[in-house]
Amino acid sequence: MARSTCSARLLIRTALLLSICFLLNPADAGRRGFRKNKHDGGEERRAQEDDKEGARRVGRKERKRLEREKAVKFAQMKADGQDQISMTKEAAELRSYELRKKKKKGLFRRKEASLAQVLFPGASPEEYSEREPVPAFVEQVESKRTHLPFDFYDLPSCPEPAEKIQKRFRQRKNLGSRLMGYKLRMSPYNFPTKVDKGCTPLCVVEIGGKKLRWLRKLVDRQYRVHLTLDQLPLLMRSRELNYAVRGYPVGFKAPPTFTGLQEDEFYLYNHIKFTITYREEPNEFEGVRIIGFDAHPVSIDYRKEGEIKSLTQDTNLEAAGKADGFSGCQADSSPINDPESYLKLRSGSSGEPLNIGFSYEVHWQETDIAWADRWDVYLVGSPDDEIHYFAIVNSLMIVVFLTGAVATIMIRTLKKDIAGYNEMQTIEEAQEETGWKLVHGDVFRPPQSYPMLLCVLVGSGAQIGSAFFATLFASMLRMLNPIKKGQALTAVVVLYVFCGVIGGYVSARLYKFCDAKAWKRNTIATALAFPAVI
Repeated sequence: MARSTCSARLLIRTALLLSICFLLNPADAGRRGFRKNKHDGGEERRAQEDDKEGARRVGRKERKRLEREKAVKFAQMKADGQDQISMTKEAAELRSYELRKKKKKGLFRRKEASLAQVLFPGASPEEYSEREPVPAFVEQVESKRTHLPFDFYDLPSCPEPAEKIQKRFRQRKNLGSRLMGYKLRMSPYNFPTKVDKGCTPLCVVEIGGKKLRWLRKLVDRQYRVHLTLDQLPLLMRSRELNYAVRGYPVGFKAPPTFTGLQEDEFYLYNHIKFTITYREEPNEFEGVRIIGFDAHPVSIDYRKEGEIKSLTQDTNLEAAGKADGFSGCQADSSPINDPESYLKLRSGSSGEPLNIGFSYEVHWQETDIAWADRWDVYLVGSPDDEIHYFAIVNSLMIVVFLTGAVATIMIRTLKKDIAGYNEMQTIEEAQEETGWKLVHGDVFRPPQSYPMLLCVLVGSGAQIGSAFFATLFASMLRMLNPIKKGQALTAVVVLYVFCGVIGGYVSARLYKFCDAKAWKRNTIATALAFPAVI
């Protein structure tokens, strides 16, 4: 009975094994087919990669051919006198070609990108609807000849807009901009979207005495007024000279050869012609995107055109609707620079103050240039790009010469000691420390006096250096946006606070090496030393 039971169990097990093998055969076949298909797929992928490599090789040859054709094309455009600073399609193509090396994004594999993506990562365009007011802000009045800036409203100018308007367009300032004293204030000009304006009277200002003499000094020192519209700095362009510069001058100085006088004559720009270029593409976005912001200053003496009423002084005539009496500036007129009507910065014959009438006009022009390419002209139009290369080479040469001089002095000083070490024959002689080797005993000996001062200075230096390199690293990773004023300084201050851990550790570690005991005093001194000095 037992034997029959075992035999039955064995037969059942054998049948189960055979059925399992039979069932597994199709799976094995399928698996073999899958492996075959996978192998065939791998061959197809390799074939596709080979085709791509061949296309890439052809693409490289094609790119080189296209680059040669572009070089010939743009060289011919330059020879034909095509400028690089106007808002035409040809000038934009020429600017893009000149800046092709700067329009690269990436650390190792540099890909083509727009200048806005390279300089201002994360910046997005702003769209404005028709007749929507676009705020313009005035910055400090600066000069390359002096390092003393002035506020725009310190000059004889029209009053600021009403507080209600300023609150509407007020921008928040970060910590860095506040520390730098950067104060963004609205300009007295009004720019409704796509609304052209003829000659618009703005205000009448009376100046004389010290104010007039100070204004003449500003003109002599070549101070320039800077405005921004939609984060675009104001530009002055010259197609004839192929030149673009930021801001417009306060005035200009005429030599005696021009005026026929015994001394230089100073003139003031009191009428500004603004030109705003924009792009409108209903299929891509709604509204208007601002592409360019230009100005052309004009000097005109409105006293020669008509009397200026004294009742309208220091008042925004456009906002108050009191443009009567400003007969020299009409909506259908456009003042021009005429030597016969220049506004001289001189008081009257009997010393009476000078009444100056300020005005402006606005023209909107449509263009096909993309918003991402609107920054190209600011780099192409700058005439001093190559100065940086000269400064870098000059610094490197100074470092090389100083390194050579120090090396020569060290070799001459240590020559006898090195010769003596080479002549040592026995181990006993080698163990005796002589000459410059004795210096290590002084270097690694804890200071006998003021060890805390040394630890505090080393810890503060480590903290400042760590904050500096962390800020530099953040800039390399495009975490800081240069278009936001004061953001870099804000990052330095915040990272300096966080790097206090590094400064405290370095100071405490060195203080322990000096076998000092007042560690609490050292901690407080390290935390307060550098901020207290500032």
